[in-house]
Amino acid sequence: MYLVDTNILLRVLHRTDPRHAAVRSAARTLRTHSHELHATSQNFAEFWNASTRPITCNGFGLTPTETDRLLRIAERIFPLLPDSPAIYPEWRRLVVDYSVSGVQVYDARVAAAMIVHNVTHILTFNTSDFVRYAPEGIVAVDPTTV
Repeated sequence: MYLVDTNILLRVLHRTDPRHAAVRSAARTLRTHSHELHATSQNFAEFWNASTRPITCNGFGLTPTETDRLLRIAERIFPLLPDSPAIYPEWRRLVVDYSVSGVQVYDARVAAAMIVHNVTHILTFNTSDFVRYAPEGIVAVDPTTV
């Protein structure tokens, strides 16, 4: 089982993105090898944020209606791992144990959900953001290497 990071969700659904083909190819290859691809509510919230943020602020500039349509597709393609009360204490442990600060707290929440759901791999363009969690059994995989 793989978790798809938000940057993967964005590239697979925004077909004009230059990384779309790489992400689509990686997802197909993983599924061909019987890997399940999932997302978390954190990923979907970040997807909404980036999709509706103005292009001038490093977003995609979509309306909420357009983003809703794309998110419905994402929810079908990448089943949601359920939120669990166990995620918060795991997140809390990670941010303290790994001295996480700033925006990295969001990746820590994703890592916490992975640990709670026994997901060992994350498909992401930001592999360096997850390297710190290797001792937890988390393996970050860049889609261009699949």
